[in-house]
Amino acid sequence: MGTPGNPFSLASWRREVAELYAGMRNTAQRDPNLAAAQFRAGRDSLIQHHSESPFTADVLANFSGVDYFPYDASWRLTGTIDRDVERYHFQIDLAEDGVLRCTRAGTVHFEYQGNALSLSVFWMEGYGGGLWLPFGDATNNAETYGGGRYLYDSIKGADLGAGADHSGDTMLLDFNFAYNPSCAYDHRWSCPLAPPENKLPLPVRAGERAFRTA
Repeated sequence: MGTPGNPFSLASWRREVAELYAGMRNTAQRDPNLAAAQFRAGRDSLIQHHSESPFTADVLANFSGVDYFPYDASWRLTGTIDRDVERYHFQIDLAEDGVLRCTRAGTVHFEYQGNALSLSVFWMEGYGGGLWLPFGDATNNAETYGGGRYLYDSIKGADLGAGADHSGDTMLLDFNFAYNPSCAYDHRWSCPLAPPENKLPLPVRAGERAFRTA
């Protein structure tokens, strides 16, 4: 989230992000590791060259790529969606972006190495809407950004895809594509962060690491 500046360049950014995710989804059906490598290279290029990059010019002058954990296939999971949940509403003040209104749309349940886990999935209200899945974990404030990371932000085109059966009852959770909100790079951005209920009790060493300028 952030001040759009030029709506046409922002639309271009969203389009290119969506294309990156579409390419990833296609390749991941054959080789998830290769899909992650290609996606990360494309994202680095977009960050470095696009006018809507969340990075400042002085940081970009020495930019050598976003820092990620090595791809870990054990963090590519499928969760089961439970829609029978309290659909509470809340709003987040995003300064110049206005107020973001969200509704809890469901809970996705999954298992990692014998641990039963769950995350709430939210629907961003407004024209068109969009799924939003932020999360925190035990690496925050050390190995990863303190405010947590995102898995889905479908308004921006960040969409990992449906679960294997395409029924709408499952959800792909590939934490290797977890990424930082823009406010992790520059304080001029206002970003909604993961609510306490979405803090996982274990470390997720997959996806994007904490951003450091040096």
